Amino acid sequence: MPADEELEYVGFWARTGASLIDTVLLLCVTMPLIVWVYGWAYFDPERTDMLAGPADGLISWVLPAAAVLVFWIYKQATPGKMAIGSRIVDARTGAPVTVTQSLVRYLGYYVSLVPLGLGFMWVGFDARKQGWHDKMAGTVVVRPKHHDISPVTFDPPKPPGA
Repeated sequence: MPADEELEYVGFWARTGASLIDTVLLLCVTMPLIVWVYGWAYFDPERTDMLAGPADGLISWVLPAAAVLVFWIYKQATPGKMAIGSRIVDARTGAPVTVTQSLVRYLGYYVSLVPLGLGFMWVGFDARKQGWHDKMAGTVVVRPKHHDISPVTFDPPKPPGA
């Protein structure tokens, strides 16, 4: 990361948008695979088993985890984070995240989720916009500051009768 680059922490709503993008992309990959392996009966509301079979575990749990970790390690961001111009970096140095940090951060998602998602909502209140998973892994989500955004302007009011 260039030393002279001005960065800002990425807040709750931008990160929520990035997560929605990632979720849609993951569903575009996993849903056809699930239907291909198990058929539409997989979505039967009467079904009570946690996993439909070994392929379900691979498609629903292992594949998404592997994809997220690969993106974090090699691109510093998932496609959703890339879409908003952000990346995950070490909170102390700004260096790319390590494999260990990526694993801890991913497992930290479950810690953040369990108490009603409070660990994710924490991003909205924390000064460095860190969720619990970020704090556990020693990471922050940053992006370049937006200096080129134009201010809002309006036409001057027209005089009455003009």
